[in-house]
Amino acid sequence: MASAPAPVFDGHNDMLLRLWRARDFDARAFLESDGTGHIDLARARAGGLVGGFFAIYPPDDAPPSPDGALNGGDDGGVVDHAPTGPIAPDHARRATLEMAAILLRLARARPDALRVCRDVAGIEAAEADGALAAIMHVEGAEAIGHDLLELETLHAAGLRSLGPVWSRPNIFATGVPFRFPGDPDEGAGLTDAGRALVRACDELGVMVDLSHLNAAGFWDVAQISDRPLVATHSNAHACAPSSRNLTDRQLDAIAERGGVVGLNFAVGFLRADGRRVSATPLETMVRHLDHLLGRLGEGGVALGSDFDGALIPAEIGDAAGLPALVSAMRAAGYGETLIARIRRDNWLDLLRRTLPAV
Repeated sequence: MASAPAPVFDGHNDMLLRLWRARDFDARAFLESDGTGHIDLARARAGGLVGGFFAIYPPDDAPPSPDGALNGGDDGGVVDHAPTGPIAPDHARRATLEMAAILLRLARARPDALRVCRDVAGIEAAEADGALAAIMHVEGAEAIGHDLLELETLHAAGLRSLGPVWSRPNIFATGVPFRFPGDPDEGAGLTDAGRALVRACDELGVMVDLSHLNAAGFWDVAQISDRPLVATHSNAHACAPSSRNLTDRQLDAIAERGGVVGLNFAVGFLRADGRRVSATPLETMVRHLDHLLGRLGEGGVALGSDFDGALIPAEIGDAAGLPALVSAMRAAGYGETLIARIRRDNWLDLLRRTLPAV
């Protein structure tokens, strides 16, 4: 009998966006494994995925795009385009609440399959029972107004992690655009509303995600908040000069604050040439892991796949392929304790330090 795959806790996926675009409010594509996207219940279990951050991302009003379109298709091009401008608050609120409803409905209907977790005790209980442990995360806070009332509502619904911006500006901050080659140091920092949002998140126990924030906003958060600095799905700029990747100076600041960076599987952010090619060897991912470990230490590196939101290496393919990355880490000489920290334990350790017990 084959042994169970090693458990993985993931820093970022866009499954809710995929279900929302399909108007699948009963989440049947997740439960019944229709083969679309990167994550469903069967493939999560096959790959050892035991939980992660489930992103609620309010897209612009453009028509639905195919899987991987946020990182471009497998066409050999580079990720280099300006983001859309600010989106309408009413549209953002509707999309955000509808994606939250998909997650909550699924957890209520099938707690054996998925649970919305508000602290580490909930994550560990879900994992013990064989249910996927979901941290509700908002990526792009356009649904929240200046008075932050919507933040209170989302927190009550289970929100425990928030990225103030996607790669576009809003009332809180400026998102780093997709440029290759590029630098995250582009645009202004947090607005007054953004500073208030960060303080409110700290008070509520909502983790602030820096992944799509530009450099000025990154340093503003570092000054305002005394919490660990976190980037749920980002890579090393020294290995691939994408504007979405973190510079060594940023990585050093995250290390000083006891934070964590989740390795993004998007090939355009992994490759030194920035090309959208799914035939990207897993050694490319290990090269980023090596650099992140050198800057952050063994307690500061995790995984942030971007499943359902990016073109990823074909050797992984989808959630069922996670053991391939674990094998690549072993082949690179990583010990089992370090591998366990990267694939699961570092996220849980961070969440113990950032989420209040419920």
